[in-house]
Amino acid sequence: MQLDGSVALVTGGASGLGLATAMALASAGAQVVVADLPSSNGEKVAADLGGRFVPADVTDESQVRSAVDAAVEAGPLRAVVHCAGISSFTRVVEKSGEPGSMADFERVVRVNLFGSFNVLRVAGAAMAAHTPPVDGERGAVVMTASVAAFEGQIGQMAYTASKGGVVAMTICAARDLSSKLIRVNTIAPGLFQTPLFDTLSDTVKESLAASVPHPRRMGDPAEYAKMAISLLENPMVNGETVRLDGAIRMGPR
Repeated sequence: MQLDGSVALVTGGASGLGLATAMALASAGAQVVVADLPSSNGEKVAADLGGRFVPADVTDESQVRSAVDAAVEAGPLRAVVHCAGISSFTRVVEKSGEPGSMADFERVVRVNLFGSFNVLRVAGAAMAAHTPPVDGERGAVVMTASVAAFEGQIGQMAYTASKGGVVAMTICAARDLSSKLIRVNTIAPGLFQTPLFDTLSDTVKESLAASVPHPRRMGDPAEYAKMAISLLENPMVNGETVRLDGAIRMGPR
């Protein structure tokens, strides 16, 4: 895919992995539509990139449609990078002996898994309407999972379930959309310097960084963005989940 002159939608584009990706796409010549919560810094981010901000909760169909419509208005929507997501500490049985929170489990799965499908289906339908395809394809989607999809730690029940679902959807979605000439891939990041880790102390962050075999540090969101760009640009990569983790394999806690 040629990104220069294309239109790209980035969910969760106001911070973290999404912000880095939006910046990389804009640098590659794409017209970027940033979708994020109304309370985010999305308006300023989009203005700085010469793009457009659309406030959107990824679990809300009408709001996702508004974001996709804005991208289509700017030109044929060719690229989607879905970074929006949340985390929560959820156990099967709490230390008190009480069952884990069903409300927390539902909330995380709804945002991370239902939200991924919502963005994928609405954006996919918009891409499928493009005529004719360019260079043999109509578009490409990159979703975001996590290494927790493979090695969920204690307390990550909801997060692991949601990200595992995203991984499972990837090959299915790629096959489903192949007749529409749309590719689907997923990135499963390891430990990255994002707002999810802002509440941790420096000592904890240093300990986490030391657990990465090589490079022995937390990932830079720009490195996620570089992988997303590669997956969008390479027409032969389809149905893949790429671990981006410095060879880490998470322990039980």
